[in-house]
Formats: sequence, structure tokens, C-alpha cells
Amino acid sequence: MNASAARRPLMHRKPASERIMEALLFLAAAVGVVTTIGIVAVLVYETLEFFSIVSPVEFFTGTTWSASIKPYTFGVLALVSGTLLVATIAVVIAVPLGLLAAVLLSEYSGTRVRSIVKPVLETIAGIPTIVLGFFALYFLTPNILKPIIGDDNIGTFSALAAGIVVGVLITPLIASISEDSMRAVPRGMREGAYAMGATKFEVVRKVVFPAALSGIMASIILAASRAVGETMAVVLAAGTKPQMTLNPLESVQTMTAFIVQISLGDTPQDSIQFKSLFAVAGTLFAMTLVLNLISNRVVARFRTSYE
Repeated sequence: MNASAARRPLMHRKPASERIMEALLFLAAAVGVVTTIGIVAVLVYETLEFFSIVSPVEFFTGTTWSASIKPYTFGVLALVSGTLLVATIAVVIAVPLGLLAAVLLSEYSGTRVRSIVKPVLETIAGIPTIVLGFFALYFLTPNILKPIIGDDNIGTFSALAAGIVVGVLITPLIASISEDSMRAVPRGMREGAYAMGATKFEVVRKVVFPAALSGIMASIILAASRAVGETMAVVLAAGTKPQMTLNPLESVQTMTAFIVQISLGDTPQDSIQFKSLFAVAGTLFAMTLVLNLISNRVVARFRTSYE
């Protein structure tokens, strides 16, 4: 027994190389945490300085935004409405396209079709967003939207054009995550439904979809978060006119578009306009954080275990 006790510390001793590797992995993981804490700290500090000048009530309840032209007004709802309008249009377009693509890839397509469709979706996801913005500005709006809607009803910049290209951008995200969730459903569940006389569509609708619901809902919420944070495509397609409207044919300015406008201008660093950038960024950060928290709750609520 004494010999066994003497050997125990040697058996549990880690080699120096393993300890070094663990330290490197810990540092790599800590980089993301420290960076996030630093970003939040800067946003909170600069936002509090902005709110020492502008009333938070005026900021969160005002409907007029004019940060560059006097008289200055800082009603963030004008930017929030534009952001949500573009994101809503994008989600309405991307959800059916993404789910149909996921069903095709997971349930109906063979290896040959999957080898063609999936790379195409991945290619769309890899297109630079500024390219999609130019596509909306110089092709989608003048050649498709204006002939259909009319030149007098839609201008060069519109929330509709921005929503369409952002919808195309987030479609691969929904398709990829939803396909993975559907393919994770055990084959035995499908075979059991077929054995009871169910058709292919009934199996997809009544077996696969409910079983993969947590992943599907998570993909939709994550795609919505991606749409809310989109920048360059929205700047080029939607314009820079901050207004509170529900008309998708009008030009709007999103929160990210305002951040780009201030960041690229000659705005003095200590000015109220520059500080308003951090207040808007903090609001956007809070919105995306809420969406991610909702996504986690949805996954936990509808998660199905097959053990």
C-alpha cells in the first residue's frame, strides 16, 4: 500500500509539453473573452458620456434623427425602424428559400444534386457584401424593381432592395444549419413513419420538421441577427435617409449605415456626433445580444434528445 501511495503522484503528474499546451489553449480562449469585455467597456463608457449630454429618454423615444445637420436631434427610433424594416424583409425572403433548400438537400436530393447545390449556396455566402450592395444599386433596382413597381413609386435607394440582397445573403445560413438539424434526425424515425404508410412529404412535415425544430428556429434567429448587423450592402442599397417609416419603397438609414457614415467622415473625436456613434453601437449590440439569448433559449426549449 505504501508503494502504491508513493507512485500515485507520479502517475498523475502531467508532462511539461501538455502543461504548456493547456496554457496556450487557455490564452487562446481568453483572447475572445478579454476582447469582448474591452469592447463592452468602451461602449458603456462612451455611451454614458453621450447620455451626460443627451437625455436617454430623448434618445430612446425620439423619432427624428439628425446628427449632422442643425438642429441636432438624436431619436434612435428612426434608425431602429430602418434596421428592423430591412431585417424583416430579409428574413421573410430568406426563411422560405433557406428551408426549402434545406429540405431539398437533406430529404430529396441525391449525392449528385447535393454536390452541385451546396457549393452554390456556399458561394453565395462567400460573396462580399459590398458586391451585393452594388448589385442592388445598379441592377436590382433599375432593371427589376422599377419596371415592376414604377419609377415614380420607388427611388434609387429603398429598404426593399436592401432587404432583398440581405435576404439572399442570409439564405445560406438558414439552409446550412437547418440541413444539419434535419440530417441529424435518426433514420429510424423516418423508417417508422414510412412503415405506417406516410408519404415523403408527410414524413418531412410531421416527423423531420418537429424533430429538427430547435435547429431550424436557431438558424432563423441567428440569420435575423446577421441581417440586423449587415453594413455595406445596406449602405449602398437603402441609402442614408434616417426616417421612421414602414414603407419598404422609401429610403432609410440603418444603425450600421449611420456608424459607417460617421466613421468615414471628418467628425471631430470629442464631438457629440462622434459620441452618438457609440450610443448607436451600444444599442445595436444590445439588440443582437437579445437575439442570441433568444436563440439559446429556443434551442434549449425545443431540443430533442435521441439517446
